[in-house]
Amino acid sequence: MSYKDEYHPRVKADLKKLDKIAVKEIHTTHLDILLDNPFNGECLYGALERVFSYHFRKNKVDYRMAYTVDDESKIVYIIMIGKRENFYEALKRRLS
Repeated sequence: MSYKDEYHPRVKADLKKLDKIAVKEIHTTHLDILLDNPFNGECLYGALERVFSYHFRKNKVDYRMAYTVDDESKIVYIIMIGKRENFYEALKRRLS
């Protein structure tokens, strides 16, 4: 059973900062993969415990998608999408 997706209000702004080809691939490929099995991502630790990070690469650039999973309600809540550079520091700021 596939999960439903919900988004942090600032995810739309995150996507505007990314390459259009990467954004298209996020919508056509990576969201489907994530919603089919959200536990494929890496579980983070420390200040970011309970947050998962999904990684992919497009045109020699590493991207990350940070999200939480509500297994009971079958919802994946996308917190942030961006390039790997400074991603986790920005994620900590967004969550605080």
